[in-house]
Amino acid sequence: MADLPVIGPEDLAWIACLFDLGGVVGAIEPLGNGNVNETYRVTLKPPGIQSFVLQRLNSRVFPQPELVMGNLLTFSDHVASQLANGCPFLIDRRWEVPRVVPACTGGKHWVEAAGGFWRLTSFLEGAQCFETVSGLAHAREVGLGLALFHALISDLPVSALDDTLVGFHITPAYLNQFHRVLSEQEIPPTPELEDCLSFVRARESFVSVLEDAKAAGILPLRPIHGDPKINNVMIDASTGQAIALVDLDTVKPGLVHYDIGDCLRSCCNRLGEETKEWASVRFDLHLCEAVLLGYGSVAGTFLTQQDYDHLFAAIRLIPFELGLRFLTDFLSGNPYFKTEHPRHNLDRALVQFRLTESIEAQEVEIRSIIKAMR
Repeated sequence: MADLPVIGPEDLAWIACLFDLGGVVGAIEPLGNGNVNETYRVTLKPPGIQSFVLQRLNSRVFPQPELVMGNLLTFSDHVASQLANGCPFLIDRRWEVPRVVPACTGGKHWVEAAGGFWRLTSFLEGAQCFETVSGLAHAREVGLGLALFHALISDLPVSALDDTLVGFHITPAYLNQFHRVLSEQEIPPTPELEDCLSFVRARESFVSVLEDAKAAGILPLRPIHGDPKINNVMIDASTGQAIALVDLDTVKPGLVHYDIGDCLRSCCNRLGEETKEWASVRFDLHLCEAVLLGYGSVAGTFLTQQDYDHLFAAIRLIPFELGLRFLTDFLSGNPYFKTEHPRHNLDRALVQFRLTESIEAQEVEIRSIIKAMR
C-alpha cells in the first residue's frame, strides 16, 4: 500500500466522523497486526463507553471493495436472521457478528476518502484474540467457533455472494504464478532459498487435489470465511468461549476445506507463523485433535463423507500453499504481504514448509484423529 497517503491522527478522526458513530471520537489507535488492511480502534468519549473498528481496505488485494462490502452485508444479515430464529448449537453461548456502521450520507456503508476505501464496524467488547493457542481448551474453542460459523451460513446460497478474490486458494494457479515469477527474476541463491525451491519441486504433483475434487463435483462450493487463522477467532474474556470470527473481507464461495486447513495451519504451530526459529517448527498433534474434535462436535450437520475423506489433503495442502505464496511474493519483491525486512517473506515461507513437512510425517496419526471426529 505504499502508493496510498500516510494518514495522521487528525485525518483518521475526520474519516471516522463520516460514519454514523452516535458520539464524539475520543481516541484512535492501531489495532491488530494484519498483513493486508490498515486497522484502527476508534473509541468514543467518555473513554470506554463504545468502540468501533475503522479499516482502510487494501485496494490492491480487493480491487472491487464494493463487492467485499456487499458480501459482508449479505453475510451479516443472514447470520442475524439465524440468531433471531434461534440456533440449537448456541444455547447458553454468546455469539456475535460485527455490525457494519453506515456512512452519514449517501446511503452507503463505506467512505471513499483520503486516497482509500474505508469502512467502520462495531468492536466486540469483552473479547480478545490470540496469536498462538494457549492450550487444548482454547484449541477446541477455535475449532468449535469455526464450525459454528460454517453452520450458521451453511444454508446461505453461494449465488448470493460475489467472488471477491478470484483465484484465492486455487493452489494450481499459485503454482503457475510461482513458475512465471521464477522464470522472470534473477535472485542470488542462498541455502534457504534453494531449500524452498527444492521443497516446492518435490510436491508439485499434489497441488490440484482439492480443485480436482471440486471440478468432479465431489466437493461442493459453500460460503467460507477465507482466513480463519487463530487471531480471527474472538474469545470471550470471561468464559473462554469462542464468540465470533472477524476479518470478514474474504467471505466468499469456496471449499470448507480451505478454512479447516488454514485454521489448523495457524493453530497447530506453537511457535507462530512469524517465528525466526523455522527449523524448530512442528505441527502439534494434540492441538490438532482438540481443534478437529471441537469442529466435529457441530460439523456433522453439514459435512459429507466425501468432505471427511479430503480433510487430510486440505491439512497438508493449505500450509504448503501459503508457503508458496510467501515465496512467490519474496521473489517478486514483496508487493502483496506487508514486510519488515527484505527476506521476511522468505522466512515466512520456510516456516510454512517446515509445518507441511511435519504434517506429512504424521499422516497416520492425523487420519486417525479425522476418523474419531466423525
